[in-house]
Amino acid sequence: MRTSAAFSVATLTGLLAACGSSTPDSARKDSAPAIPVEVATATRGEMLARYSGTATLEAEADADVIARVGGEVERVLVEEGDQVREGQLLAVLDGRQLHLEAAQARAQFAKTERDYRRQLELHDKGLVSAGAFEGLKFDLDNLRATYELAELQLSYTGIRAPFAGLVAARFVKVGQNVPQGTKTFRITDPTPLKASVFVPERELVRLAPGQNAVAQIDALAGRTFPARVTLVSPAIDPATATFKVTLELDDSRGVLKPGMFARVGIVFERKPAALQVPRVALIEADGATSVFVIEDGKAVQRAVTTGLADGGSIEVTRGVKDGESVVTVGQNGLKSGNAVRVVSLETKPAADLRAAFAAKVAADTRTANR
Repeated sequence: MRTSAAFSVATLTGLLAACGSSTPDSARKDSAPAIPVEVATATRGEMLARYSGTATLEAEADADVIARVGGEVERVLVEEGDQVREGQLLAVLDGRQLHLEAAQARAQFAKTERDYRRQLELHDKGLVSAGAFEGLKFDLDNLRATYELAELQLSYTGIRAPFAGLVAARFVKVGQNVPQGTKTFRITDPTPLKASVFVPERELVRLAPGQNAVAQIDALAGRTFPARVTLVSPAIDPATATFKVTLELDDSRGVLKPGMFARVGIVFERKPAALQVPRVALIEADGATSVFVIEDGKAVQRAVTTGLADGGSIEVTRGVKDGESVVTVGQNGLKSGNAVRVVSLETKPAADLRAAFAAKVAADTRTANR
């Protein structure tokens, strides 16, 4: 009997101890340490939808100046970088032979013209047959054309600028014998500069003349310049399935140069007050997009619908309200309902946020070890 009573007391004591040591799952969850996270506030602001591409800057007028006659270069009057006027003399070729040919043609024409005037008086008096007079008239016209052609050839010994602009390149030297058709100079007019972007055909309905754009120039440390769409080709290239879009850049100070590489963004949609969050806040899994929103010190996962994307921000059209805080760093290890501790309220690039979080954890570890 004593043994049975002792056994009962021991059993009861054990059960009480077991009951006292057990903790419900919800209590353990509530007592779990808060997870440090970084957050950003959903705010409204202007968002732009852009098509991004690359292009090489081109001058509106750019041409090689060709020698229309051959000859030795006697003088070079301009150098690379010089500003020239339309028709300005750039170089002079030896024209002595052409000058003599023009003089010969002029003399023959003058003689025939004198004979024609003399025959004209006789023809009016009926002393010259109509056939002989018409033959002389044709000879006069032929010699006039020969003389004018010789004068034109002689004028080509002066190489002139086809339009106003800059001397981009010089290809000839004094004393050089250049054949007809040789490139002598390249003249370019860099105002305005243009950029041609070849865009996939699916974007054709979005782009139109007059749309604003921006061009970022690598050679100028990423400096940006405003631009505008001036032409949109209505035809699709079947070989590349692209169409050509031409932009005109605004460069009032003349900083840009033809041939520079540009990264172009064409704005085809603008929302002045779009609700936006950092892209790094998005979680994509199983074809769904969600974010963690802070509610009463806990992380709550919500499905969201997104819209425009502009740089590091993305528009949220459903799932987040204006002014709510979304987790931007630390969300990958979260579960809905986890207690969180906000370590920063600043919106930073993802790399900066991760570095700050790692520094915080390291600091906490050093403090605990002291």
